Amino acid sequence: MSTSTSIPTSRIGRKPVTVPSGVEVKLHDQKLSVKGPKGNLSITLHPFVQVTIDKNEIQVSPKSTSKRAITGSSTKLYRSIAGTVRANINNVILGVSQGFERKLLLVGVGYRAQSKGKVLSLSLGYSHPTDFNVPEGVVIETPTQTEIIVKGANKELVGLVAAQIRSVRGPEPYKGKGVRYSDEKIELKETKKK
Repeated sequence: MSTSTSIPTSRIGRKPVTVPSGVEVKLHDQKLSVKGPKGNLSITLHPFVQVTIDKNEIQVSPKSTSKRAITGSSTKLYRSIAGTVRANINNVILGVSQGFERKLLLVGVGYRAQSKGKVLSLSLGYSHPTDFNVPEGVVIETPTQTEIIVKGANKELVGLVAAQIRSVRGPEPYKGKGVRYSDEKIELKETKKK
């Protein structure tokens, strides 16, 4: 005699996700679709979790796939999956309501960035400028020549694009020149002394 409530949830998984006004949530089978002012996103839910929508709150709980109680090491697995799914749902709702952004800085003499529609042109000390194609669902702004702001509704995509831009010329360890995150601290190495 086991129900899904007999499985304890993680601390994060226990908290309900609040849906702000202006955001529409639909649940169909194992797919959650969210529509808001910043766009539309959907995620496929894990078969180990049960999602219930009540007014403006989304509750995530582990669900037993078999008739017997979940005990031992599998309890931890179910709890962790419920916590991860809850965090993903929260990120989707934050993305369509507020959006996510990542700021990058260019450090180095002559390093410049310029956004031209769906192409980001980077001058990073190479013999030719590097063009970075901006994927769908992401907006790149360059308020100054040494600042790049990556914006979008999908947190994973915003982080991926920021990481790809940083990898064009990552910060080097002696002078710290290159592309870095605005909140990144670079540990500089000492140059070799003769």
